[in-house]
Amino acid sequence: MSESKRLFFAIELPAGIQTEVVHWRAQHFPADAGRAIAAANLHLTLAFLGDISAEKQRALETLAGRIQQPGFTLTLDDAGQWLRSRVVWLGARQPPRGLLQLANMLRAQASRSGCYQSPQPFHPHITLLRDAAQAVAIPPPGFRWTFPVGAFALYESQFINGRTRYTALNRWPLKP
Repeated sequence: MSESKRLFFAIELPAGIQTEVVHWRAQHFPADAGRAIAAANLHLTLAFLGDISAEKQRALETLAGRIQQPGFTLTLDDAGQWLRSRVVWLGARQPPRGLLQLANMLRAQASRSGCYQSPQPFHPHITLLRDAAQAVAIPPPGFRWTFPVGAFALYESQFINGRTRYTALNRWPLKP
């Protein structure tokens, strides 16, 4: 029996934006607000797959490679907190249609392949803090990061020595 991996499809943040977001987070949220996500782990999940076999991974990678989706520009200009899931997030006030279409395609393929997909509507976001049990003040509007999205990736989530590490296993370009 092959070993399963904990996988998800996501959009990578450019390194410069990862650094800027981490500095912004440090300026606006107290250190005890929650567990800060490492800069290298900041990403926007498109579809969570869960623990899947190598066989299912190959099938999903084949399907992902068939997606003919144009690239799009993403603007991160919204933030909030979900108290129930204890998460502080960064997102887009107006998610681009291309982002929603890409996530819907990947989520539909995952669901058809037997990967549970939450019935909740897709809310594109980047997790900034986990275990944020207390309400935090969300910075006022005015922050904004914009970047072109020209690819998406399949990531593995591993818990090693008490830390979560995300590793990109494969990437697919979007159409220019």
